[in-house]
Parts: sequence; structure tokens; C-alpha cells
Amino acid sequence: MMTQTTHPFGTYAPAGLVRWILSRTERLPDENWSARRLSLFLRRCAIHLLRGRPLDVERYGARMRLHPYNNNCEKKVLFTPQFFDPLERKILADTILANRAGRECVFLDIGANVGAYALFVAAAAGPGARILAVEPQPDIFDKLTYNIAQNPFGSVKAVACAVADKAGEMTLFVDPRNRGESSLKVVGTNEGASIRVPAVALLDLVRGEGLTRIDAVKLDVEGAEDLVLEPFLRQAPSSLHPRLLVVEDGTDLWQTDLDALLTRHGYRRIAKTRLNLVFERER
Repeated sequence: MMTQTTHPFGTYAPAGLVRWILSRTERLPDENWSARRLSLFLRRCAIHLLRGRPLDVERYGARMRLHPYNNNCEKKVLFTPQFFDPLERKILADTILANRAGRECVFLDIGANVGAYALFVAAAAGPGARILAVEPQPDIFDKLTYNIAQNPFGSVKAVACAVADKAGEMTLFVDPRNRGESSLKVVGTNEGASIRVPAVALLDLVRGEGLTRIDAVKLDVEGAEDLVLEPFLRQAPSSLHPRLLVVEDGTDLWQTDLDALLTRHGYRRIAKTRLNLVFERER
């Protein structure tokens, strides 16, 4: 499927019945079983009508071109943005953006996908923020850079690589049915589909960008979160340890007790959602 990133934003504005469906699904109440079932039905109808085309929309204060086909993230953000990690986004806004005590926000979105988290933070944090959006898949990276370019923030830098425990070229296992589930570990149904991508250790990435502190990290690398965090926390000075960590819950896949590791480094868990764990570092 074409990424369709060469056409100007607005080319694929919602129209007709698809526009009506969006107006319904994006207003459905969160945490309501019947509303979620209705949203899935309407979403299937709209995807059928779109026949492979993307849609140009505004979400979380940012422009995005979304392709609701083989990427669950894009489907959620497009049709039901209110269902997409609402508690995680609220914690980010409350603790990092609203209460940053005059400091500009430094945010790392690792496993950025098409940029929903990175652009949400950029829209809320203002032009002085520093945001790294890290994504290893070439076609997803093209969508990410397109979305960044449609917005005036000037604070988001896209980085085309995987983040792991060491630098080098690594195998990324890809689930073609949901590109957001790609991982450096074989997980789910992605056995047999793989690409080679450059990888870098988190500490090397941070130092290479000249960062001296980090307010928050969103880490979504499909079961490889322990692979990324253990060497970083062991080797990085405490001044580089993020105040807030939003980590995809890969407990069943981790080889390290990440909860215990983070506790030893001064973190406490402040939230557990269906998909993520949120940790805050004690001051």
C-alpha cells in the first residue's frame, strides 16, 4: 500500500459518510463496552469505504495523516482518539507539561510509530521543547516524518533507528497485520517476517543528542523494554534518569524484573493501564 506522503495535507480530508462516522466515533464515551463495540463496527464500515486511502485529520492539537489498515495505533487515533492511552496522556500533561516549573520539556518517544505521543507533547509543551521521536521501520518512519512536517512546532526530531542494549545492525521482527507490534524479540505472530535495522543504545542516543536531562520517556518496543532500560539505568548518571517513564507492559516477555529494577533506581509505579505501566522517579 502506498504511504501517500507526497500529496499535500488536506488531500484526504474526511468527506461524506466517512466524515459522519468519524464525527460519531470520536464522541463515543470512554470505558463503555457498548460504545467500544459500536466504534469497531463503524470503523470497519469506514475502512471499507476508504478502499486503502488515508485520512487527514487533527488529533491532540496536531495535524496527522493516518492510514487505518495494518496499524492499530493509527486506527485508534483516527476513529477513537479519546480511547488512545487517555490516562497516560493526562499524566504526561499534568506532571511534565503543566508543572515543569519553567523548564522546557525534554521528551523521548521510543517506538514512536506515526508520532501520536510525540506530537501530543509538542502541541502542549510549546516551541522550546526538545522531543525525539525514534522509529526503526522505514515505511512507518516516512509517515512519522510526514506528520511532523505538517505542524509548526519545530521541536520534534525524528530518528530512524531501533533502541536496544547496544549499537549495531539488528533484526526487527515485523507483524504485517499490526506494524505497531514490531520488536527486536520474536513476539506474537511475527515469526518469519523481519528486516535489518540500525540500532543504538539509549545512553548513546541521549549523549549523541547532547541532552543533559530528560523529563519523560515513552518506551514501546514490544517486549524489549528491559533490554533498553537495564543498561541505561546502570550506566547513565542519575541526572539523566527520566522523571517519568511510560512503559508498555511486557511483563510476560521481560527477562528482567523491571518493576524491581526501577524501584532500586528510585522509581515508584503510579499507574497501570490495559497496555502500559507508568513510573515516576522520587525527587
